[in-house]
Amino acid sequence: MPTLPQFLLAALAALAAGAVNALAGGGTLITFPLLVALGIPAVSANVTNTVALCPGYLGGTLAQKKDLEGQTKRLWIVLPAAVLGGILGGWLLLRSGEKLFTDLIPWLILLASGLLAIQDPVRRWMTNRLARPHAESASPAAASLAVGFASIYGGYFGAGLSVIVLSALGLTLEDSLTRLNALKQAVAFAVNTAAAVFFVFSGQVNWPLAFVMMIGALLGGALGGKLAGRIKPSTLRWTVVTIGVIISIAYFAK
Repeated sequence: MPTLPQFLLAALAALAAGAVNALAGGGTLITFPLLVALGIPAVSANVTNTVALCPGYLGGTLAQKKDLEGQTKRLWIVLPAAVLGGILGGWLLLRSGEKLFTDLIPWLILLASGLLAIQDPVRRWMTNRLARPHAESASPAAASLAVGFASIYGGYFGAGLSVIVLSALGLTLEDSLTRLNALKQAVAFAVNTAAAVFFVFSGQVNWPLAFVMMIGALLGGALGGKLAGRIKPSTLRWTVVTIGVIISIAYFAK
């Protein structure tokens, strides 16, 4: 059973992660390293983190529900791929074993930091690309395949998934950035929910910490919504990126 200080630290980290996810993304780079620092084995920490932060993705999806209107056919095509990819990624995580996953942690955190860092350039690239006429028609089948591969990463680790999914959708579908961003939110929710449900039966979830973190993440998400417009997302994003890089360097130095 975790101690009271561990509960408090996990709750505060989840609160911060919920707010960060609502404003800029990258909350996993706060909660996952903290769980490992608290002495939770790496695989269990990642599993617990996925389960704890999963409800927060629902809020992002519901917030853009209006922009999902008219995309039912796409949802039926890409969401099954997202679910299967999330489950496969979760299965690969559990099959990796503690040593391999621990060895991969600094690389995964560095990759997630890099994905978060290029989020704005990716959005600008997509805006420019979608503004140009395309000779080829959109390909829902290609979108499903691309989302499926991205979702495997999402089920395995997850941080930075939104950037990969948005890029995959922008390369394979033609639509406004607003509508593709809404589709991305639905995909991210499906991936994390599928992985979380799979993890529920893994025996690796630290449930006391997970419940505390769920509450913290939900409160943080509400707080982030209230702070929207007062905090510049890019400034917060680069703060999280810097933290992620520092953490990865510390892992490399071990």
